[in-house]
Amino acid sequence: MITGLDHIAVAVPDLEKAVKRFLEDFGLSYDGTEDVETAKTSTAFFPIESASIELVSPLRGEGPIAKYLEKKPGGLHHLCFSTDDIVADVARLKTLGYQFITDEPSLGAHNCQVIFIHPKSCDGVLIELSQPGDDHH
Repeated sequence: MITGLDHIAVAVPDLEKAVKRFLEDFGLSYDGTEDVETAKTSTAFFPIESASIELVSPLRGEGPIAKYLEKKPGGLHHLCFSTDDIVADVARLKTLGYQFITDEPSLGAHNCQVIFIHPKSCDGVLIELSQPGDDHH
């Protein structure tokens, strides 16, 4: 029986730089690093209390997911972090050199304000910031 989401793994070329991003820039809790000799990997964990799995598919065969699926058969598309002040977080991350796909947040699912950080700012991973709207559960 599946009981919950354990983790989402992201491959990064520079663990120290990526740890700094998630710890300092994104402000997540950090459980430290561990070398796993059997897998020949160094790992770092950032526990997050609750999360959802979002399945995304093109609406009427259009949009950015349609373009993504032209290049890949599917796969991990993005990570999304909640924020209570998306405008302040965008401004802070821009001063740290992060590039965003759009200039301003827009309306997303659940009436949330959302914006995406360009993957080239985050080791090829698309990262979304989302500020809950009034009807978010």
